[in-house]
Amino acid sequence: MSATDLVVVGGGPAGLAAALAARRRGFDVVVVDRGRPPIDKACGEGLMPDGVAALRDIGVDVDGSLGYPFRGIRFLGEGAVAEAAFPRGCGLGIRRTALHRVLIEHAAAAGIPCRWGAHVDALDAAGVRVDGQMLRANWVVGADGCRSQVARWVGIRPSWAGPTRMGFRQHFAVRPWTDFVEVHWRAGCQAYVTPIGPREVCVAIIGANPGRHMADLPNLFPALAACLDGGQAINSVRGAISQSTRMRSVTEDRVVLIGDASGSVDAVTGEGLALAFREAAALADALFSSDPARYQRAHRRITSGPRRMAQILLLMDRNDRLRRRALEALATRPDLFGRLLSVHLGMRRPVQASLDMLRLGGHLLAPALTRLLETRRRRHCKLS
Repeated sequence: MSATDLVVVGGGPAGLAAALAARRRGFDVVVVDRGRPPIDKACGEGLMPDGVAALRDIGVDVDGSLGYPFRGIRFLGEGAVAEAAFPRGCGLGIRRTALHRVLIEHAAAAGIPCRWGAHVDALDAAGVRVDGQMLRANWVVGADGCRSQVARWVGIRPSWAGPTRMGFRQHFAVRPWTDFVEVHWRAGCQAYVTPIGPREVCVAIIGANPGRHMADLPNLFPALAACLDGGQAINSVRGAISQSTRMRSVTEDRVVLIGDASGSVDAVTGEGLALAFREAAALADALFSSDPARYQRAHRRITSGPRRMAQILLLMDRNDRLRRRALEALATRPDLFGRLLSVHLGMRRPVQASLDMLRLGGHLLAPALTRLLETRRRRHCKLS
């Protein structure tokens, strides 16, 4: 094929989702990627309910037998256990490679050509050059990750970047002990446990210390290590950088960016894939109306909530006192945890989020206020 409506540079989940959404809008699409499937990447491998719904909106209904459903989130740390079930629907733990195969199969069924092992040499006024040959296109979608070459070609650079953290992921052959995704907290580090099969869990460790590794898990999280005792590691460790970034723009003339190429949210939110799938639907709508600015606005709206949540959770990561009080507050108020989770998943309005954050803030400030009042009472007693 030498001409198409839309060429997607990058055939990972974000790129394939963009291609599928555009195809449903009637566009001819070609996907180009220098890698060969299945393409793997270190991640927590948990699709939140909004991610499952976003996939369904672009025509991809993932067979639950390919993974393992989970019904909520559990925080553990500082002697506290806080958990909340999703208000509706379930998430799905699924291997990244299995999800990639599902998306490739849907792309093939939709008649989308995927050119694997092909190298995009440059952008051109008429399209892109692939292995030295011109592929003409009306639109070019950069879905080539956080170090997007497409973004650099059109001069789009990040306008802001949060702290850089390192993550490691490994799979263990052990029966899941819960149908919740567990997040184990300690200073400067979290461990995520996602059930991805009846006899398999995914464990990811993310922290700011680049010297930490999966081999440190027993010392960092002894309770988690006890749950994994007897569970064989069934593959090698895979690592990746986790960082929140914001791009000054996600559109430039006829080039648009999606997924991590359009900015990223730290993995602490668990929303990376869900954001890409929601962006894909918004992008297809914008291109159908020939209005890329519409995608810019939708992208800002889709990512604003998860960015705020990432900032809050990373503040907990860095502040021992805040983390302890927050975990204690969420453990004693599971209803509040559930409402905050609903807001995070886009199931409650932002104004409700503000009220819930005020309630959480009240719980965090209550001990300090109590001490202040007690101090003043004692001074008053001494004076009288």
